[in-house]
Amino acid sequence: MTLTPGKKQQIQALANDAGIIAAAAMDQRGSLAQALGPNTTPAMLEEFKSAVAELLSPHATALLLDPEYGLPAASVRDPKCGLLLAYEASGYDNTRPGRLPDLLDAVSARRLRGWGANAVKLLVYYTPFEDAKINEIKHAFVERVGAECAAEDLAFFLEFVGYDVSGRGEKSIEYARLKPEIVAASMAEFSRPQYRVDVLKVEFPVNPQYLEGSGASKGESAYTRAEALRHFKHASDAASLPFIYLSAGVDNDVFIEQLELAAEAGSAFSGVLCGRATWKEGIPVYAGRGVGALREWLGTAGVANIEKINAALRGAQPCWDRLG
Repeated sequence: MTLTPGKKQQIQALANDAGIIAAAAMDQRGSLAQALGPNTTPAMLEEFKSAVAELLSPHATALLLDPEYGLPAASVRDPKCGLLLAYEASGYDNTRPGRLPDLLDAVSARRLRGWGANAVKLLVYYTPFEDAKINEIKHAFVERVGAECAAEDLAFFLEFVGYDVSGRGEKSIEYARLKPEIVAASMAEFSRPQYRVDVLKVEFPVNPQYLEGSGASKGESAYTRAEALRHFKHASDAASLPFIYLSAGVDNDVFIEQLELAAEAGSAFSGVLCGRATWKEGIPVYAGRGVGALREWLGTAGVANIEKINAALRGAQPCWDRLG
């Protein structure tokens, strides 16, 4: 894959000098409002995001926000911190049939660039086990966004999250056994050139709750440590693009454990785009005691969380290794 000079410049703005992306995510909308409580207002979402951006962005190479409630936060981030803006209409609360994606109204790649974005982030729910007609809709959808990003010379970060088509749910052990194949197949699919993706934002290929010996283990195992290492390497080898890991809401120590496992497996990951593992413990602080208490928490515990994650990126590989 050959990058245009413009796209390369955009990705450079999102990574450190070594080509590692240590990004923080704060693009949650519906899920964040639900977590903050039934009386959450748009102004409260903006206030929460702005506090996270101001306190944590000095410790990140980039910040992911949404254009609905995140633009005030974008304006207070550290000037050395790059900006990704989300383009999808719904994120982790998408329960539509087939988990079909949609874009925000009155938003385009051109407008995202005008708001200061270096990259567009798109979230798509995806599994190779879905009906082929539904997946074709998703393939065409990603192709359109990729073409739009290319026209604007914006970097394109594609996030895909697997799901269970059987209805048993993503927390079941049955789904955990399928997850390595879902992640690897998705990484292979969206590495194909017609999508014009620059960086993949991916899940860990194993569920740590069903990993033997994991700090998150619930007792029942879907894979041994040796099997997990093979799954990490297989997923990494399936991709031909740079990829970074998402936290998927796990606790900070579990996220770091998985990063260390990825490095041990020889995964070629180029960093992280991590949200809730860094700041989710600040939600009850804000809900109970307001923004002043949240800022105090972010400046101590939140910074400690992100610095621990940054330290765990010593096993990451430069994104330039897989970019033209």
